[in-house]
Amino acid sequence: MLDDNTYMLTATALPTHTLNWRNSFAALGASFATRLLPTALPQPYWVGHNLAMAHELGLDRTWLASNDACQVFTGNRLLPGMQSLASVYSGHQFGQWAGQLGDGRAILLGELQDQRGQWQEIQLKGAGQTPYSRMGDGRAVLRSSIREFLCSEAMHALGIPTSRALCITGSDAPVMREALETAAVVTRVAPSFIRFGHFEHFAYTGQQAQLKQLADYVIDGFYPACREATNPYADLLRSVTLRTAELMARWQAAGFCHGVMNTDNMSILGLTIDYGPFQFLDGFNPGHICNHSDTQGRYAYNQQPNVAFWNLFCLGQALLPLVGETDTALAALEPYKTRYPQALLAAYRAKLGLTDQRDSDHLLVESVLKLLAKEHTDYPIFWRHLSQAVASQVKQAASTHSFDAVRDLFIDRAPWDAWLPTYLERLATRPFAQTAQLMLQSNPRYVLRNHLGEQAIQKAKSKDFSMLANLLAVLQSPFDEHPDFQAWAGFPPDWASQIEISCSS
Repeated sequence: MLDDNTYMLTATALPTHTLNWRNSFAALGASFATRLLPTALPQPYWVGHNLAMAHELGLDRTWLASNDACQVFTGNRLLPGMQSLASVYSGHQFGQWAGQLGDGRAILLGELQDQRGQWQEIQLKGAGQTPYSRMGDGRAVLRSSIREFLCSEAMHALGIPTSRALCITGSDAPVMREALETAAVVTRVAPSFIRFGHFEHFAYTGQQAQLKQLADYVIDGFYPACREATNPYADLLRSVTLRTAELMARWQAAGFCHGVMNTDNMSILGLTIDYGPFQFLDGFNPGHICNHSDTQGRYAYNQQPNVAFWNLFCLGQALLPLVGETDTALAALEPYKTRYPQALLAAYRAKLGLTDQRDSDHLLVESVLKLLAKEHTDYPIFWRHLSQAVASQVKQAASTHSFDAVRDLFIDRAPWDAWLPTYLERLATRPFAQTAQLMLQSNPRYVLRNHLGEQAIQKAKSKDFSMLANLLAVLQSPFDEHPDFQAWAGFPPDWASQIEISCSS
């Protein structure tokens, strides 16, 4: 632990431009975090860069490619203005109170202002032990770092609120997980990494002054409109509830499974954070469990919306000393029950190309999802094929033959043959060109399937980072065709179903 007098910076070459670091979270005080230095890794090397994120942060590309930057983003050196720390929080894990947790392998360096004028926290994941590591080693491995690097950028390109990733560095230093692996550090970026668990920590430990300080910090920095409400803390809870409802709708429509929705993995800003045992659905199985550690299926795909509401209830309990009345807190949570289904239906309307609203639309959506669930039809391929079939109507007279490629995705085609005329009738009042454009921008050609990530990881283990770079580029524009990589839009190989991912992923 370091105080302001003993905190020393290791000398390093500076970027060719000035970086203006802010440390607003550090300013909250010692109750919120421990000041410490990252633990150095030997002989770090570059694994991957996200130049789009670098541009948004105004980072010099030449410097970012340098060995000096590699040392900084491995945690071996710090730049002037950085105040590295690990924050404390608590949380419920798999539905049980876990007590004090905290940044066990994540170290915050500070905040940089992006090109839009928004401050972004820069955090190293895998930078060594902290007081909150418990029995952990504080490290991340190459496998998990690549998965987070790719998926956070894939989610951003899909329009799903998420943390971002700037770069990955690697080291041959050994790290033991289920097997011996090598170390890596991924640099994560978000406006804030504050979690539901931060509030739970101060509520459960009776630190009401710090609870209020944290809530005021979040309101003033991220929810300033709440300050005008009669009860700002209830309005904060309501605002987080609405953002979380929107996030869950986007996850479900995209076929995204998070895998470990503990309260300490829920963002107070409604972002997707902490990528571990995640997965995009291959075949549409509503009960799919992506986390091999989740033996009870608590975080199955179809359970995510309900778990999110349960987590919000935990947040409401934590904020109750500030909100006041229980009924007031419950009223702040109530909008979830209407906003989530509204947002989900809106997302599926876009996937179906529906630019207007009808009361019967939910029946159209429910019936097609039942078709997909019956045979576990490939989820991303179905939606992209449907989009392309509608687009083909622009070039020729309307015909059900244009949908043959979609029909061929089903073994039992009678239910599809019954659904299609209802869908085409629903589209009849809209221009096909407008409908097709919406669908092609709502249904990606490329998602980060597990087998693609696994292939990039295997190449990276031998220090071949070409697939990682190409896959990142494709995932950053997932609605484009990318003819050189069209195999990545195809069906997963048989071995993909044997990939197991767990909390250590």
